[in-house]
Amino acid sequence: MATLLAHIRIKPGCVARFEAIVRDLYAASHASEPALRRYEYWRGEEPGLYYCFESFDDYAGFIAHEVGPHHEEAAQPLMDLVADFRLEWVDPLHGAAPLPETADAPPHADWGERERFYAEMFPHSVAAWWRRAREESKEEGAVA
Repeated sequence: MATLLAHIRIKPGCVARFEAIVRDLYAASHASEPALRRYEYWRGEEPGLYYCFESFDDYAGFIAHEVGPHHEEAAQPLMDLVADFRLEWVDPLHGAAPLPETADAPPHADWGERERFYAEMFPHSVAAWWRRAREESKEEGAVA
């Protein structure tokens, strides 16, 4: 599993265009990506602040999303509207989220130039503290 939360700040005056592009991207992604589990956009509390929650069967599914024709077509128009962007890998809390754990996933040796570009831009990582928290949660479950 590969799950992430993108933090996106849109330039002033660009919100309507951003929302139109991501609606199309949402529809195209859900229609054509078999490894996609969740892909949602959310408005934040502040004007121009958005979040995108994404979850894929694995890191390869995320990379396939990034290099998909609909995503590649939307990437530059979207980046022209973005003032700030940060991608954060996240891990579901067992028993409080429906998705499986985020798993380690190295880049595939057979990926092409575009896949390697996105893998370098968005390297996948499992935080060390997640591993400890998972183990502690399993131990607590065994005791209960």
